[in-house]
Amino acid sequence: MELLDYLKWATEEGASDIFIVSGTPLSAKKDGALLYYDEQKLMPDAVAALIEDIYTKAGRDMSHYLECGDDDFSFAVGGLARFRVNTYRQRGSMASVIRIVHFEIPDWREIGIPEAVVDLSKLKNGMVLVTGTAGSGKSTTLACIIEEINKNRDCHIITLEDPIEFLHRNNKSIVSQREIAIDTSDALSGLRACLRQAPDVIQLGEMRDKETISTAMTAAETGHLLLATLHTKDAVNTIDRIIDTFPSEQQSQIRIQLGGVLQTVVCQQLLPAADGGRVPAFEIMHMTNAVKNLIREGKTHQIDNVIASGAAEGMVSMDQSIYELWKAGRITAETAVAYATNPEQIRRRIER
Repeated sequence: MELLDYLKWATEEGASDIFIVSGTPLSAKKDGALLYYDEQKLMPDAVAALIEDIYTKAGRDMSHYLECGDDDFSFAVGGLARFRVNTYRQRGSMASVIRIVHFEIPDWREIGIPEAVVDLSKLKNGMVLVTGTAGSGKSTTLACIIEEINKNRDCHIITLEDPIEFLHRNNKSIVSQREIAIDTSDALSGLRACLRQAPDVIQLGEMRDKETISTAMTAAETGHLLLATLHTKDAVNTIDRIIDTFPSEQQSQIRIQLGGVLQTVVCQQLLPAADGGRVPAFEIMHMTNAVKNLIREGKTHQIDNVIASGAAEGMVSMDQSIYELWKAGRITAETAVAYATNPEQIRRRIER
C-alpha cells in the first residue's frame, strides 16, 4: 500500500495520530484506542520506504534526520488534511508518528472549549499560557483563540510554530505564520525579530528555555499579547516550572516580573466521553491580586486554594470542571474519579 492510502484511512477513521514503527502493523490512535490498518507487521525496509515517501511529499531533505536521529516538520495533502510529522530512530530502525491536523479550524463550541477560554482573545496585552500534557489539545485551543482574534480585531498576529499546524487565512487581522527552522532559525531568534515586525499578538510554541521565557515576558510587558504553551499539568506546576528555569539568584526578580505580566493560565486534559470520543476539561487561573502576592512571596502551593474559591473571578479548578462534565452526563463517574486531582473528594461529591 502507498503512504497516501494510509493517510486517507486514518483521516477517514477520525484518528488523531498515525504510528509507523517496525515490528507492528501500521496503526492509528482514535479516542485513546489503537486501530490497526491490517494484521501485517511492518518490516524495517517497508518503514524506511514510507518515511522516504513522507519526506518526498513534504519536499524536505532527510539529512538532518539521518544525522540527528529525529526531526519535526509538516506537510499537506490537498483535499485531505495537514500532517505534523515526527520522525525518529528506535532500535536502530526508522519510525514516525504523524499527527493529523484538519484544514478547518474547529468551532470551539462544538469541541467543548468554554467561552471563558475563547474570551481571552479580547485581551490586549500580557501573557496567556495554555498548558497540558502532549496530545491534550493545546494547539487546538490556541488556534481557536487566534482565529477569534483574526475574525474580530484589526491586528497583526505573528505565530512561531514548530511546525505550523492550523493554517489561518487573513480575515480582519493579518496573520504571519513562521515555522521554526524554515522561516527562522530558532524560536528565540524569531521571537526577538518579531518584536520589530509591528505585532499586536504573538503566538509562541512551547517555551523551552530561560532565554525564550525571558524574551517572551519582555514582549508581554511591552504592550503585546503573547500566547504560549507549556507541558505542565496544572497552574501551580506551570508557575513553578517557569521560575525554576532560572538560577536561584534570579528567581526573586522573575517572581515579580511574572506576577506583573501573566494574565491567565489555562490547563487542559482530554477525557473519554461517555458516548465515545473525547471531551476536554479545563482549569482556569486568572492573575488576581491574591495570586500575584502568592507568586511574589514564593507561596505557589497555596494557589490551588485560591483557584478553588475563585469562581466569582472566573476561575475554575480542574476537579470542578471534571465534576461539571459528570453532572452534564458528558463523562462517567469512573472517568471523573480516574482523572481528578483529588479522586476521593470527587467520589464523595458524586455519591452525595
